[in-house]
Amino acid sequence: MTLLSSLFAIYGNNEQHSFQKLINMARSDDLILFAQVVEAGSFSKVAEQHSLTNSVVSKRIGRLEDDLGVQLLYRTTRSLTLSEAGKALYQGAKNVKAAALDAFDAVAGFGEKVSGHVRMSVPTISGELLLADAVADFCQQHPGLTVEMSLENRFVNLVEEGFDLVIRTGYLDDSSLIARHILDSQWVICASPGYVRRFGAPREPSDLLAHNCLRYAYQSTGASEWAFRGENGNYLLSVSGSFCTDNAGALRKAALGGRGIVYVPRCLVYHDLMNGELVDLFPDQVGKKLGIYAVYPFTRQPPRKIRLLIEHIRQRYLDIAHYFG
Repeated sequence: MTLLSSLFAIYGNNEQHSFQKLINMARSDDLILFAQVVEAGSFSKVAEQHSLTNSVVSKRIGRLEDDLGVQLLYRTTRSLTLSEAGKALYQGAKNVKAAALDAFDAVAGFGEKVSGHVRMSVPTISGELLLADAVADFCQQHPGLTVEMSLENRFVNLVEEGFDLVIRTGYLDDSSLIARHILDSQWVICASPGYVRRFGAPREPSDLLAHNCLRYAYQSTGASEWAFRGENGNYLLSVSGSFCTDNAGALRKAALGGRGIVYVPRCLVYHDLMNGELVDLFPDQVGKKLGIYAVYPFTRQPPRKIRLLIEHIRQRYLDIAHYFG
């Protein structure tokens, strides 16, 4: 729910409350404070966080209620409860809060010296595609910083192995880690035109059972289990073939050589698909899409160098988001 739709949920779609009037009334700083009060469940906790008095926090929330003409919170000596209007507004207010924090993170430390050492681990595909250059560029921008980057596909243990930052494709299970989503990576099934001429193109996923499927060992579901979209959700098809590897680059070369059909991240073969050296066989049916995350150990406030490096990396990914599907 957007901030505007939250406000309309309070007022209804009444012409006398124009877009600009609603936005002007709902001051962004008061919206952020409101979201913090809701999440903390206490005026005093938020007041302490911001070195304010309880009365100042109370007055600002009261001002927000007066501006909007509705009661947002029911207060007792022991608890705070959201009104229906408060629940609607909170959905938009927390988006304002998140956007503000992202904006502050994006510029935090600019103009200040960044120094020290960062040890990070990244997937081989992203490392070769963009991260090697992105991280080297970041080091050049900050001469006092050094980065040791390991390219590997395994899920490293950040804390035990001493990593400061990991770029991870997949899912996050460890609650002691913080993950920032960057974008999603779509997978594709493709083969060379030469392979298609010799063996024909599979018309539906089950036809793959009669083809040589070159398998990528770096898959949480297993190299032979390929995911497809179905009418009742995703399903897995168990394929087979003559070649399996944990190196995505080797798999791509085998596909370019006409050796079989591969199931790989789209970013790996983006240029091959664009120039016709590989053919996307199931452009609308592949069911695998994985999030790419920047992951670091939980801290109340991550080091400035980590925040800036994550934002730099994130922007590099977003610059070529079309590679990922």
